[in-house]
Amino acid sequence: MLRQMLAATALTTSLVASSLAAGPLPGQIKNLVTFGDSYTDIDAHADGGIMWPVFAAQDGDFSLFPFAKSGATCSNNLTFRPFPSVFESQLPTYFSEKANGSLAALKPEDTIYTLWIGTNDVGANALLTGSDPGVTIVDTVTCAVNWVKTLYDSGARNFIFQNMIPLETAPLYSADSYPNRYWTAQRNTTEWSVFMKELTTSGNAIARLQLQALAPTLHGAHVGLFDSHSLFADIFARPQLYLNGTAPLNVTGAVHACVFHLSESTSDPGVCTDATGTDQDSFLWYDELHPSVQAERVVAKAISDVIQRRSEKWITWLS
Repeated sequence: MLRQMLAATALTTSLVASSLAAGPLPGQIKNLVTFGDSYTDIDAHADGGIMWPVFAAQDGDFSLFPFAKSGATCSNNLTFRPFPSVFESQLPTYFSEKANGSLAALKPEDTIYTLWIGTNDVGANALLTGSDPGVTIVDTVTCAVNWVKTLYDSGARNFIFQNMIPLETAPLYSADSYPNRYWTAQRNTTEWSVFMKELTTSGNAIARLQLQALAPTLHGAHVGLFDSHSLFADIFARPQLYLNGTAPLNVTGAVHACVFHLSESTSDPGVCTDATGTDQDSFLWYDELHPSVQAERVVAKAISDVIQRRSEKWITWLS
């Protein structure tokens, strides 16, 4: 009997150790370094309030080092926008600060790096509208995956790659979309919605395959693929599990929704409807493109939980 108990204990210990071999250990991570676009930029406040990295740092007791910038694409050499891209601005800023000693507190073993990019690469004025001839979803996703290798070569060892959400459910790209602050020109909204679904789902599949191939080659690294797409799809399908405001739950409208006339200048204010107070937490979207503060809280808790290994939901640790 004792021998059987010892064998069972050894097996359990082995299984636990095996499960934790992929990904950082509980309590290992002390620093959170973020890259990306307006979904992550803590200064732009694209949700009208506090962004998810701030919530995540508070929940996980991490020191936050934010580099994400609103409007960013992975590379302006692929999908050009007049904003600080990951490869032409954010990474150079990081490397510059690392070189001058500003980031001396970041040690490879207790620091994790996140990237949430792609929304502007696939969107209006980019791949969706054919604004960058010759550039494909393969190019932009390959660029994003290369972020992991670039940081790994500089000494980083822990990574979370956040994939693209189902943007076709955002008011801007839904089949029921209307002229708004992001696009007022004539368009076929159904065509946009279908094409956006193709871009995000195929892009995410490409990212998974590339990361699965890359991760085993990065000795000593932990690479996690965070499934933002499935998380937002679940919020959209089952809002009662995530949204908790005082207004009726709403996953198709927005806290700050502004309707424009067809071809009206986007510098105009539009006709806006605003939810106020605790009613705001009933919405998935803040405006026609960006998640609400309540959605930010959901993302933050999910990210913090997977880093601290309190949950394996929404993430796949590839190494």
